[in-house]
Amino acid sequence: MFTGIVEEVGRITRIEQRGENRRITVAAERTPKELGIGDSVSVSGVCLTALDIKPGSFCADLAPETWMRTSFSRIHEGALVNLELPMKADGRFGGHIVQGHVDGVGKVIAFDRIADSGNWWLEIELPDEVEKYTVYKGSISIEGISLTVAKLERNRCAIAIIPHTVEMTNLHSLKPGDPVNLEADLIAKYVEKMMRGERSESSLTIEELVEQGF
Repeated sequence: MFTGIVEEVGRITRIEQRGENRRITVAAERTPKELGIGDSVSVSGVCLTALDIKPGSFCADLAPETWMRTSFSRIHEGALVNLELPMKADGRFGGHIVQGHVDGVGKVIAFDRIADSGNWWLEIELPDEVEKYTVYKGSISIEGISLTVAKLERNRCAIAIIPHTVEMTNLHSLKPGDPVNLEADLIAKYVEKMMRGERSESSLTIEELVEQGF
């Protein structure tokens, strides 16, 4: 499990076709030091398995499904990616629950500086499978970043981005039209299932969610 707090920005240094899969090599200073072979790592919001770990890089294999259904379809050698290691059991929960399972790919509409401010507006076009779980002031993961929806109109949402987030993530490398990985809030999916009256392995109830402030 991840929390959407980006720990480092890596750079794609190689994309290699291996049969039906693609192997990417990610250069990073800190993340490889904490990885072991087979460990999970979030790469721009996608949970991948670390392979061929070296002091300044690691590799991960992408199945055709992953390539087609994520923003990896736009990556190239030199592209920037957001990196996060799984949350430790005794760690601080800084963002929201992020599984690294992409629910859909959105599109960057605009990323503009707010007038007379150091902040930015990020506007994203949402696919239907993500829009239905998106609410005003709710959480959403964009490229693996835990963000809060500030505006929502039909299938478009806008997020206010502070300078620190721009500096510490790959957002500054995106341009209008770029695809981005989206993961909806997990709680919304549980609520939807319970509202349909379907049985779930979870014993969580709507009343308990309300008591917890959701």
